[in-house]
Amino acid sequence: MSSPDSVTLDDVKAARAAIKDLVVFTPCQPSVKLSALTHTKLFLKMENMQRTGAYKDRGAMNAVVSLDDKARQAGVIAASAGNHAQGLAYAAQCNNVKCTIVMPETAPIAKVAGTEKYGATVVLHGSGFDDALARANEIQKETGATFVHAFDHPKVIAGQGVVALELLEQNPFLEVFVVPIGGGGLIAGMGVVLKSINPSLRIVGVQSEKVPSMKVSIEKGEITTVPGATIADGIAVARPGSYTFPLIQKYVDEIVTVSEDEIAHAVLLLAESEKTIVEGSGGAGLAAVVNGKIKGIEGKQVCVVLTGGNIDTSFLAKLLAQGMAKDGRLAKFSVIVPDRAGSFVDLSQIAAEHKANVIDIHQSRTFTSAAHRDKEIELLVEVRGPEVAAKMLEAIKAKGYEVTQHAAA
Repeated sequence: MSSPDSVTLDDVKAARAAIKDLVVFTPCQPSVKLSALTHTKLFLKMENMQRTGAYKDRGAMNAVVSLDDKARQAGVIAASAGNHAQGLAYAAQCNNVKCTIVMPETAPIAKVAGTEKYGATVVLHGSGFDDALARANEIQKETGATFVHAFDHPKVIAGQGVVALELLEQNPFLEVFVVPIGGGGLIAGMGVVLKSINPSLRIVGVQSEKVPSMKVSIEKGEITTVPGATIADGIAVARPGSYTFPLIQKYVDEIVTVSEDEIAHAVLLLAESEKTIVEGSGGAGLAAVVNGKIKGIEGKQVCVVLTGGNIDTSFLAKLLAQGMAKDGRLAKFSVIVPDRAGSFVDLSQIAAEHKANVIDIHQSRTFTSAAHRDKEIELLVEVRGPEVAAKMLEAIKAKGYEVTQHAAA
């Protein structure tokens, strides 16, 4: 394991000087609506506005500009679920360096296409990050390219830490920093900066409860593998890094976890209240704040880092629907009705009376639990809130129909 001093404040300052003209100085945006909702003074660091749509540009760029001439000739290689892939491909393109990226076969289409757009050679291999990493190591040995790890690399960590330097300039009154954790490169770099400058600043990491590898590792006091899958694919890292782990041990105050529903709802909140699109990992930090996972922040100046916005449109639609379901604004009913004219009309009238927007309605006579002279109708509606769905349920029952309201998936 590496030293907790493997990356210093001077390293991060040097990284900033090296990459300042090649990456975006992203906004730190205050949110009136989310501040009211969370009882904090909430700010959003918009890393989804980087050139490739995620903060990974910073660390990748710092690693590439630090290469000597021989290493530049050999090129770079990495394994990535997507955002580091695009960041490294972009950095390599800017510096005329050949780039190969190994991505899991499950990587989102948008991230694969985005990586290829920056001129990288993409190799799809395995079902997750660790499979891709193993293949990348094999290719590196064959070609002699420089391996640039997605998070466990001092130059990458220093580059990510530039986010914190910017934040302290943009709002020197910030008190709490909420940062999603996958492998931990971003929060490790930010931790070096924030705690070196002001040890009283509070740093909170957020992981999906499906893949809490860093949280488990910190609790056990040793690097621990925790495999899993989550809608927040950008933080689905099963094993922390040997550089990031001791840095997080030293600098991060606590790590909390959020559920899949909470992540989906955060993506919806950001789309509706801030008109900004994030991927699942980008919404994880807000999910923790909104759902009360971080104690003692009421009234404080809190910054949530929106780490990325690279998401397939089809998956975005699914996440938004899941968020609406958790919010009680989508309701699904299965209704057993007599197989005769008028049944659809009854349900449509009930929806209209409750000002519910019918999203989908269809019937089945064969593969159902209905009796021979009955049929099953599935009704999906958009409503103003769970109380409206409850009233619709009672109205359907009042018609004498057998009805089931489905819980959000």
